[in-house]
Amino acid sequence: MTMTPTGAAVTITIVQAPACHLCQDAESAVAQLATDYPIRTQVLDIGSAEGLALVQAHRPAMNPLVLLDGEFFSAGRLPRGKLRATLAARDDVALVG
Repeated sequence: MTMTPTGAAVTITIVQAPACHLCQDAESAVAQLATDYPIRTQVLDIGSAEGLALVQAHRPAMNPLVLLDGEFFSAGRLPRGKLRATLAARDDVALVG
């Protein structure tokens, strides 16, 4: 059975640094989750005006900074299980079979 994403799209913002393997890992993980959930991904460079503003606002201890619909979600290695559980628990994000 093929699962098709339905419902409102979630915006996941990844603020990445140059040559950051955790940043690349987060992008890959989000791309994989986007096959199951309606996700819009926004990737920002830490040196861009918007990326710098988000880093200053959230003060992450590590890169990447990951926001879920504009709210802090994680910094450093992306917790895949936590993200999947968060998406699955949302009323506005659903999968249909």
